[in-house]
Amino acid sequence: MGNILKKQITKYLKEEIKLMIVGLDAGGKTTMLYKTKLDVQTTIPTIGIYLETIEYKNLMIYSWDLNTGLRLGPLYRHYYQMMNGIIIVVDSNDIERMDELKEELHTILKEDLLKGLPLLIFSNKRDLPNSLNENELIDKLDLDLIRYRKWKIQESCAITGEGFYEGMEWMFKNLEIKCNLDESDN
Repeated sequence: MGNILKKQITKYLKEEIKLMIVGLDAGGKTTMLYKTKLDVQTTIPTIGIYLETIEYKNLMIYSWDLNTGLRLGPLYRHYYQMMNGIIIVVDSNDIERMDELKEELHTILKEDLLKGLPLLIFSNKRDLPNSLNENELIDKLDLDLIRYRKWKIQESCAITGEGFYEGMEWMFKNLEIKCNLDESDN
């Protein structure tokens, strides 16, 4: 299995891969990125409009928060046309903000430039006792309404890095499976 992933990554590293990683503030995006890149575990929560670009070989990850109360709108739309995949980091312990995240998620999925891209959902903070399990997350975020794109929930813990590489392995395998159907996500 490791050889298959290595071949797929090698295939894609010949081209530039661009992934967007989004989620509400304090969900664990920055911690996850720094833990995997720099082995740093503590971060200061980002406030307002914040865009970070992480580069590793031919992989570029654009990360931003959905915490401004503003739609991503034209400020970020010019990045959409470059994307190969979407990653959402969910604080699975923050039940009170699931409706806010659901609204933002489905708004993103309706963007024409992002149609058909694979969607990886990191269910972060799964190590906490009150975190939602996979079925609860599917229900709270209406993930069963997602059509015409491959998607996966990957349990994760940003502090330890658990689940990150398994999720990214799924993403690499599904980058070439972009659905080009005319139907809309709900």
